[in-house]
Amino acid sequence: MSASSVVLLPYAPSSVAVARQRLSSDLQEWGVYETAIDDAVLVVSELLSNALRHAHPLPSGQIRVAWRWAEEHVEVAVSDGGAATEPRAGRPTLSSLGGRGLGIVEYVASQWGVRHEGETTTVWAVVTAVSTVSNGQVGNGQVSVAEPALRECG
Repeated sequence: MSASSVVLLPYAPSSVAVARQRLSSDLQEWGVYETAIDDAVLVVSELLSNALRHAHPLPSGQIRVAWRWAEEHVEVAVSDGGAATEPRAGRPTLSSLGGRGLGIVEYVASQWGVRHEGETTTVWAVVTAVSTVSNGQVGNGQVSVAEPALRECG
């Protein structure tokens, strides 16, 4: 099974909550494992927050958020009007107030990248996901424990 959604949202901080809710709702409806939903929601939140902070809106004055679930992966993508600098994972100090967004994405996602198409910049990420079935087993009939979004350190 595969499914996808694309939403155009206002170029405003309130769009982050809207995108998180819609992504979570779609992934639940599609039967994606809860831990993977949490990871995908975290990733889209970071990507969208970065776009709103560092980039320009699309020519329509909006920002585009898309997600696609296929096989065992959820791809999320945020498209904006581009920024003065290329998106990259920062290396903030312990006392830095920001700069961790793409580092978090890099840690949670199996891969991420940037695409440029004319005036549009899209930052995308792929999160490993499996679907659940009604008997509590995972997609292929094998019981599986998904890796948590945040791992214990130490």
